[in-house]
Amino acid sequence: MAYKIDAAECVACGTCAGECPVEAISQPAGSDAYVIDAEKCIECGTCASVCPSGAPKEA
Repeated sequence: MAYKIDAAECVACGTCAGECPVEAISQPAGSDAYVIDAEKCIECGTCASVCPSGAPKEA
């Protein structure tokens, strides 16, 4: 199951991006939230397990 970051819950701390083993998470310029590149994501769930605000969700 793919993951998606809920922008309303993302606090833009970068923890998920720092822990993603395949570097599938980034913060677009001018955005207040991170996003997951579905093509790179291996659906490991690391982002969801480390996020302090619970923003990454199974899509």
